[in-house]
Amino acid sequence: MTEAGLAKFRAAAASRRLAALALVAALLALASLAGPAVVAALRYERAAVAGGQWWRLLSCHLVHFDARHLALNLAGLGLLWWLYVADARPWRWLVVALAAAGAVGGGLYLFAPEVRWYLGLSGVLHGLWAAAALFAWGRWRLEALVTGALLAAKLAAEQWLGPLSGAPDPALPVITLAHLYGAAGGAAAALALGRQRTPL
Repeated sequence: MTEAGLAKFRAAAASRRLAALALVAALLALASLAGPAVVAALRYERAAVAGGQWWRLLSCHLVHFDARHLALNLAGLGLLWWLYVADARPWRWLVVALAAAGAVGGGLYLFAPEVRWYLGLSGVLHGLWAAAALFAWGRWRLEALVTGALLAAKLAAEQWLGPLSGAPDPALPVITLAHLYGAAGGAAAALALGRQRTPL
């Protein structure tokens, strides 16, 4: 492939990634701002899950407490997307996101009976962060190590000291266990997928 052809390919790939990010953001905004009834039907509620509403283990990640909560999570998603999306193929990121989402929902239900409700993308974001550290290893090991070390330090501090930043609303508790479970799920998925043999 010529330099011009390679530049064209990379530009097209960047456009597709940006379009995908916009689509994800639109989906999250639509679900989160659709109204209290939709949010209440999709968020994680321990009693509802125990009653058979298992979809809440995954759907809770699509909805947010309010516009500010949504904006904060979209900002985090955008940052991870900008820094790391090219390190793995889209289907790999999808597998990581689903694994992190399942780990958060399942972890809260099985191991955190004190958490009665949860919503938001933060747990999944920590899973993507963990996977990003592993996926980046083949491109630049120093960046991968720094990325992983920052995540490990944040998770350790949260478990020891509690939330490192305040919630966007006093009525919204920061569930640090969701961050831990999400990171574990994302890392496990990335390790199971192994190294990507062909570049993007």
